[in-house]
Amino acid sequence: MTDHSTQRSGQADTRQDYGVPEVDLLTPLTLRGVTFRNRIAVSPMCQYSAKDGFANDWHLVHLGSRASGGAGLVIAEATAVTPEGRISPYDLGLWSDDHIEPLARIARFIESQGAVPGIQIAHAGRKASTDAPWNGGRALPPEQGGWRPVAPSAVPFSPESPTPTALSEDGIAHVIAAFEEATRRALKAGFKVIEIHGAHGYLLHEFLSPLSNHRTDQWGGSFENRARLTLTVAERLRAILPDDLPLFVRISATDWVPGGWDDTQSVELAKHLKRIGVDLIDVSTGALTPTAQIPVAKGFQVPFARRIREEADIRTGAVGLITDPQQANDIITGGDANLVLIAREFLRDPYFALRAERELNGGEKSWPLQYGYAVKRRS
Repeated sequence: MTDHSTQRSGQADTRQDYGVPEVDLLTPLTLRGVTFRNRIAVSPMCQYSAKDGFANDWHLVHLGSRASGGAGLVIAEATAVTPEGRISPYDLGLWSDDHIEPLARIARFIESQGAVPGIQIAHAGRKASTDAPWNGGRALPPEQGGWRPVAPSAVPFSPESPTPTALSEDGIAHVIAAFEEATRRALKAGFKVIEIHGAHGYLLHEFLSPLSNHRTDQWGGSFENRARLTLTVAERLRAILPDDLPLFVRISATDWVPGGWDDTQSVELAKHLKRIGVDLIDVSTGALTPTAQIPVAKGFQVPFARRIREEADIRTGAVGLITDPQQANDIITGGDANLVLIAREFLRDPYFALRAERELNGGEKSWPLQYGYAVKRRS
C-alpha cells in the first residue's frame, strides 16, 4: 500500500468542532474553502429517471427544491463513472463530456439558493444492471436492456443475481481512470463537493469485504490489499481536486455479517483516507449481502459515525432514520458526527431544514424570498 502523506486540508482538527455550546445543527461548517450554511445535507438518492445517463428536469426540480428548502449541502445521486457502472439503465452518468451541461444547470441552481452542490460518483459493481425498484428491481439481462456486471470476483450478489465478470488488472485500471475522468467532469459542471461511493455493496465496497472479494492478487486477501482500490481512487481524486474543495467518502461501516467488513476495519480505512486528504467519512452500513440481519431502529447507524470520528480523528456524517430536527440536532451537539445526511425525510418534506430552523431557533429567516414574505406574514 502506498505510504500516503497527510495533505493540507485548510481546516482545524476535527475535535475542535465540539465542546463549544454554539455548535449545533444550524451552525455553519467549513471544510477547506467551502462553507455549508448549516450541518444538514441532502443525501444522494437515486431517482431512476435518467435516460442514457443524462440529467433532466426531474433532477433539477428534485435537487433544486431541497436547496430552496434550506439544506446546507445537496448531493446528487450516485452518478456512474461508466455505463456498466450504473445500478440501472435509468441512473445518472458522467462517462462523457455530453453529461456535463445538464448537471451544470443543476449545480448552478443549487448554488443560487445558498446551498453547496455536491455529487456522488459511483460504480455499482455486481449490483449493476437492475430494473427500477418500482418495477421490482430484478436483474436485467442484456436482451432486456441490461448488461453483465463486473466485480472483484465472480460471486453473485444473491442466488437470483447473475454471476459477474471478475475484473482483470486492465479492468481495474479502467475503473480508476473512469473515476478520475468523472471527477474532472464534475468539477467542470460546478460541483463543490465530490463524494466517492464506497458503500452499499457497490464496487468499492465489494473490494473491501472478504465476503465478495475472493482475489489472491494485490487486490484481495489482506486488509491492505482489499483497501487498495478505495485508497487508490481517493488518492487520485484528491490530486485532481483543487485544494480548497472537500472530498467525502461514503462507506458501509459494517456488513452486519460475521467474517465480513466491520467497524474496526472501517476505522483503519478512515485513518488511511484522512492521511490522503479525505475530509469527511459519510458513514452508512450494510447492503453487501441480502442475508444480513440488520437491527434497524431510529438512528441505528449513528454510533458507527461517532466511533470513526473519535478513533480515526476525522469528520463524519451520520445517516439512517434521522427523521426530526431535534434528533438531528442532538447528533451534532452530542458529538456523534459533524454533519447529518438525510434522505427519506427530505422526500417527505423538502423544507426539512427550514422546519429545523423554526423548531430549534424559533425563526424563519432562511425561506426563499419568493415564499418567505408570505410565510412570515402568516406567522
